[in-house]
Amino acid sequence: MTGVRVAGTGLTPFGNAPERTSRDLFAEASSAAFADSGVPREDVEAVLYGNFMGELAEHQGHQGPLMAEAAGVQAPATRYESACASSGMAVRDAVMRVRNGEHDVVLVGGAERMTNLGTAGATEALAIAADELWEVRAGMTFPGAYALMAKAYFDEFGGGREDLAHVAVKNHENALPNEKAQYQKSIEVAEALDAPTVSSPLSLYDACPLSDGASALVLTSEAYAEAHDIDAPVAITGTGQGGDRMALHDREFLARSPAAREAGEAAYADAGIGAGDVDVAEVHDCFTIAEVLALEALDLEPVGEGITAARDGRTTADSDTPINLSGGLKAKGHPVGATGASQIAEVVKLLAGTHPNSEHVADATTGVAHNAGGTVASATVHVLEVAE
Repeated sequence: MTGVRVAGTGLTPFGNAPERTSRDLFAEASSAAFADSGVPREDVEAVLYGNFMGELAEHQGHQGPLMAEAAGVQAPATRYESACASSGMAVRDAVMRVRNGEHDVVLVGGAERMTNLGTAGATEALAIAADELWEVRAGMTFPGAYALMAKAYFDEFGGGREDLAHVAVKNHENALPNEKAQYQKSIEVAEALDAPTVSSPLSLYDACPLSDGASALVLTSEAYAEAHDIDAPVAITGTGQGGDRMALHDREFLARSPAAREAGEAAYADAGIGAGDVDVAEVHDCFTIAEVLALEALDLEPVGEGITAARDGRTTADSDTPINLSGGLKAKGHPVGATGASQIAEVVKLLAGTHPNSEHVADATTGVAHNAGGTVASATVHVLEVAE
């Protein structure tokens, strides 16, 4: 089984670009990834592409070959859909294909066009990642779902809105130097607490924005990188996937994320590391409570203690294990299909020392990217390490 190297990364700015199509966004991200990698397009053997709502936002299905064309690649192409975990799933499959020797070079990433739908339209489109029969028809939206999870957490473990506000403040601060971030704006705890309620106990600053954007990675085998003198110092050494029941009312826990725990344990075992080896992580913080649940699922915080991690400085930029140095989904943005691969791109740059926040993790050798779908009915976790 061969190792997998990240030869190049590419991101568009995340934000409000309703006039741009997904193919336009992915063309930009993939061009940046190829330029970063030094790998010629003709060497790509497969394109794996994540997208959630293309049929609703652009009336476009069958997107795999369309995105290969946009990237300037002539290779078999596949579209992956797993709600917000779409490109995380695509990356996992790409890693497995390179490992088993099926491919030496894969272009993997994702894109989403959301803001052209408007807030109401995008909210309705996102809602189909929940159980249509038992949740969507009853009026469930994801702010409401995560509000239920936050209430369950507070009831079981304690904590409150101020603890969540510290998560938002931290991630906005991390996004300040990130030129790809949607919100390069600092906020204060009082400002977050005074923001309009979205779904109690969550306010506006507890929620990630609607975003347009794309991400791309060029993955190669170690043998290809060595044979072609490709500078690819970061390897994907662990991959894991987990799942849970779709509807919240069918779950054993509301205040925990079994799918993320399953994916994390598998990724750690695959890489031969433990949670204590992780130096930096990008976790799926579509809402502030989601970051708390992710930290506990990944054993980066004990169960019931993740709620105070940001407030007490255990996950801030100057901590031993900084979380979401990119700004996270909260401030960097969340173009759904692009998010999973974009998290990996951020970790790669942090470990390689090329990220605007790399100074905070100058000695880091191991990072984790956690990508979740819906209310974490699906999840992927990837371990990235500086290659020896």
